[in-house]
Amino acid sequence: MNKHQESTGRAGEQQITLRGPAELADALPYLMGFYPNDSVVMVALHGGRGRFGGRLRLGIPQAPGEWGPVADQLAECLVSGSERREGRPDAIVVFLCQDSPDGSGGRLTMERLRPFAQRLRTACGALDVPVLEALCISDGRYWSYCCPDLRCCPDQGNPLAMPGTTVMAAAAAYAGVHVRGTLRDMEARLQPWRTPAAVTAQEEALDRAAPALIPRLLDERARGEVATETLRTARTLMARIEEAQPAPPALSDAGDDQLIGSDEAAAIILGLQDRETRDKAAAWMEGAEAQAALRLWRTLARRCVGPYGEHAAAPLTLAGWVSWSTGDEPGARVALALALRADPDYTFAQLLHRACNEGLDPEALRRCLREAAVEGASPDARAVEAVMDTADDRGATSPRVRRVRPRPDGGRGQGRAHRRPSGERVKASSGSPRPWASAAGRRSREARRYGRRGSRTRR
Repeated sequence: MNKHQESTGRAGEQQITLRGPAELADALPYLMGFYPNDSVVMVALHGGRGRFGGRLRLGIPQAPGEWGPVADQLAECLVSGSERREGRPDAIVVFLCQDSPDGSGGRLTMERLRPFAQRLRTACGALDVPVLEALCISDGRYWSYCCPDLRCCPDQGNPLAMPGTTVMAAAAAYAGVHVRGTLRDMEARLQPWRTPAAVTAQEEALDRAAPALIPRLLDERARGEVATETLRTARTLMARIEEAQPAPPALSDAGDDQLIGSDEAAAIILGLQDRETRDKAAAWMEGAEAQAALRLWRTLARRCVGPYGEHAAAPLTLAGWVSWSTGDEPGARVALALALRADPDYTFAQLLHRACNEGLDPEALRRCLREAAVEGASPDARAVEAVMDTADDRGATSPRVRRVRPRPDGGRGQGRAHRRPSGERVKASSGSPRPWASAAGRRSREARRYGRRGSRTRR
């Protein structure tokens, strides 16, 4: 077994010493705030005692051919990001977390991921930062890729400690740190509906709303009216949600879904595709208003069904922003990662994800949003670009593998068309033309973006 120590706090703060793979494996959910299913997690260590520093998480690529490039980019991202924040790390700890499909093949999973672990170790070593420990966590057991001693690290692995029974669990409870459940559970609260009847009803509502709203969003004069209507409806729904009795997350989500009609959700989802409307909604970020807004954004993200999946980027980004603003960094990272999964080029999500992962203080953005709200101006040009400038000054990069590429127009990307992916069929009522065969649909496809060039964009 590798003998080493890690402490959870900075100098002068209460510190917890962890020794060996068992305590490291137990500490992982407390470091992340959730149990990271199907994830590679890398944590930087600093100083002689191995103080925890920067960390990043990424879903494990399914194709082994991607493991090499992903390992190189993850190692470079963690090392360079750590250098900007706390100095070059002295070592790195790697976790590969993936359960077997049937829950009985943890060792097979460990062996299958061994080449990925080796590529991560090689990538970090190439940057002169050693991997002090690399663990595979699968089916309630853990294995060390670094320890050759079968007496402490047998082939069948070691069982994880019972939840809540270790020194890390006690320290986390004392500090008020809570584990939210699994990453899969957190993502499920934000992912589109799957019940066929509910999906069909919401998709039909979006199909009905699109031909009426899109031409108005493309019209410079009518766009302001759409923004006013969208924000007014959102406010109404937030008040309705706020009046509902508090409940556990699963029951709360189901209750919120019942409070919002399909047509109401469709109108707001489409309205939020306009950047300035979305940015004004971002000002609902504090106090009881923030909690009601967060519940609304989660509900709307679940309504972006079928071919409207890309539209979830707006409500997911707002959910990530409100979570970050109210101190829920794990929730913010999950929501923003899903926003980028829905639309990898969504600039607002890119900036917030980058700033959140780089440890920036959200108060700077909150202050800009407050000032913009008082002045009645769009906050995006001032607030979001201020965050971007701050992140750029620090050389921040997102831990996502896909890097943000400069746009040919100097960085001010235009919103994309309200389009349906190829291969998707639109259901239409009997005897009526399909919505996307209408003039509004053709105009949307020809325009290819919400807003004219040089005007507000779907960033």
